[in-house]
Amino acid sequence: MYQYDVFISYERRYESVARWVRNHFHPVLRSLLDGNLDREAGLFYDESVQFGGKWPEELRYALKHTRILIPVCSPKYFVNEWCRAEWASMARRETLVGGERPATLIYPVIYCDSRNFPDYALERRMHNLTEFNHPYEHFEDSPKYIQFHDKMNLIAEEVEALLSTVPEWQPGWPAFTPEPEPPRSARLPRL
Repeated sequence: MYQYDVFISYERRYESVARWVRNHFHPVLRSLLDGNLDREAGLFYDESVQFGGKWPEELRYALKHTRILIPVCSPKYFVNEWCRAEWASMARRETLVGGERPATLIYPVIYCDSRNFPDYALERRMHNLTEFNHPYEHFEDSPKYIQFHDKMNLIAEEVEALLSTVPEWQPGWPAFTPEPEPPRSARLPRL
C-alpha cells in the first residue's frame, strides 16, 4: 500500500536547490497538505533516508509506495541519473495505468531555466517558481514570501485533488534506480 503522498525529486548536489527544498519548499508543502488532508501528509525526500540506510533500496521502496512525484526541475535535474530514474518510474506507472485519460502522477515545478529541459519534460504543464527560488532562510522574512506561500497554497490544493485520482496501489509498480558504481579497487603500493 501507499506510504507517501508525495516524493520530492530534485538534484541534491546542486546546493541552491537542495537548500531551497529543505528550507522552504518541503516544509511549506508539508504544512499546507497537512492542513488540507484529513490525515497526516506523507512526504518523502532524500533527507527521509535514515543514516546507514541503503540508498538505492530506500529510494526504490519510497517510489513504489508514493502516490505522486513532484520533480523540482532545473537543467541539472535532467542530467542526473537518479532524478531521471525517479521521473521514469512514475512515467512508466502512468503508462501502465493507461486508459483514455491516464492518471497524472508527475507534478513538476520549475526551480530555474526551463529553456534547457528535455522535450518529455516540456510536454507537461509546470508551475514556475523561479521568482521564489531564494534558498536562504531569511527569505521567510521578505514580503515576497507571502506570494510564495500563496503559490504553494495553490500547488497544495492541486496536489490534493490529484491524490484523489491516484490508482490503487500495486505491488509491481516500477521503481527504477541507477545501478550503484562498483567499488574502486584499492591501489597497493609497489615494493
